[in-house]
Parts: sequence; structure tokens; C-alpha cells
Amino acid sequence: MNNTDNQAQPYTPPKVWTPDKENGGKFASINRPEAGSRHEQALPVGQAPLQLYSLNTPNGIKVNILLEELAELGIKEAAYDAYKIDISEGDQFGSGFVEINPNSKIPALVDHTGDTQDEPLAVFESGAILMYLAEKFGQFIPMEQGRARTECLSWVMWQMGSAPYLGGGFGHFYAYAPYPMEYPIDRFTMETKRQLDVLDKHLQNQTYICGDSEADYNIADIIIWAWYGQLVLGKLYEASEFLQVDSYQNLLRWAQRIAKRPAVIRAVDLPLQSMR
Repeated sequence: MNNTDNQAQPYTPPKVWTPDKENGGKFASINRPEAGSRHEQALPVGQAPLQLYSLNTPNGIKVNILLEELAELGIKEAAYDAYKIDISEGDQFGSGFVEINPNSKIPALVDHTGDTQDEPLAVFESGAILMYLAEKFGQFIPMEQGRARTECLSWVMWQMGSAPYLGGGFGHFYAYAPYPMEYPIDRFTMETKRQLDVLDKHLQNQTYICGDSEADYNIADIIIWAWYGQLVLGKLYEASEFLQVDSYQNLLRWAQRIAKRPAVIRAVDLPLQSMR
């Protein structure tokens, strides 16, 4: 049976789903329907106040960028060690990583500084990590309740809710599925382009997500750029022509501007120490 024949066959879901066959996707060998650790693997701990366990994926580089932006400001308390969690090798299911992130997804961060009541504090989910670090150091987030903070957090939550359609939806079926499937590619391409248009229209008359001045650059820009900025710059899925990213000129201008920041340049190819 060829791929076209396979797509044409109607699928009737069973009464009870069971993982009784391999789906052939890129991550099929590590995907399971159960949570928890699969092997013993202690996490290395360096000397810096913050310990980052991650990978240079769009979700991972969000935290890289903020940590490097804090370094640009000379905030020594934000010094960190960064370790590579190789998701293709299953490092995310090691006992040490599962202890700090029961969801087994990168990135995860552990704060070893004294203001965590002498107990290391684990933070997981990229949005939560960015908010935690920005508020801890009082940078790249409006601290006072009001319009500016509300707008920043609204866009942060927009990204957290929208990006799964881009990564797990469009990216998966366009780049990682075992064979091309018209319906899911069309479905998620439609939504991805709608999201790109949301950003393009929003950036029509302003420099950054939350305003025009350099002071308005904040975690909303960081968290959105990691996915949508890289996408329109041709860094994700080799899908630039397919998505016609050049048509989103306001978004492209914003993405190019942020890509030139020294912290961002360092962050996208951040050296990560081996777990082994």
C-alpha cells in the first residue's frame, strides 16, 4: 500500500485505544502514553546560582535569550550553567529530570539561590520560567499592575496557547509525520498563517509587541520570537516558501530586529554541557 492509498483509507477509531503499533513518526521510538521516569539519571549541578536543563529548540531558546539578556545587563545573580537534555536519547525521562519536571519536557530550571528559603526551587514550562526570572530580577516585564503588565502577560499567554498549533500541529505534520497528509497539513497551515497575520497586523504601527521604545522590549517579544520570529526567518521546518513568510512584512521587520540583539545571537546556538 502506498502513501496515497494509506491516506485514502477511512479510519474508524476503536472503542478503546491501545498503543499496539508503531506510528512511524520521528519520535515514535520514545513516545509512550505513560508519564514518569524510565531510567536512573542524576542531573549534574554546577557552581552557578541557576541550573538550566534544556535543548536549543524554540521552547528552549526562550530561556536562553532571557538569561543572556540578563547577562548583558551585568546581573551576576543570574549566572547559570546549561546542560543538554537530548530528547532523542530520552534524557527527559531520566529520574533526575522527572523530579524537577514531571511532564518530561524541556526546558526546566533550578534556582539554588538563598531567596528560595535555602531549598532549590524547580521551575518548569517555558512561560513560567520566563515570568519567574523576569520578576525575580525586575527586568523585561512590567512589575506594576496596570495596562503595560496586562498587555505583556496577555501576549505571553497568547504564545503559550498558540504555539502548539504551530509546533505540534503544523510542524509535526509538515516535517515529522511518517508521510504527507493533506487534511492535517491544510488544517494547521490555515491556523499558522492566521497566527502570523495576527502578529503582522499587531506590529503594523509599533516596534515591539508591547510598544515602540527599547524599554518596551520584554518577555512577550522573547517568547514569541523563539517560535514565530524564527519561523519567518526561515529557521524552522524549511517552510518559508510554503507559508509565504515574506508577505508578513511587519512581522519580518520585528523578527530581523530582534535577531540582531547580541543576547539573541548567543542564545540561539548556546553551548550546552553534556549530561554524560
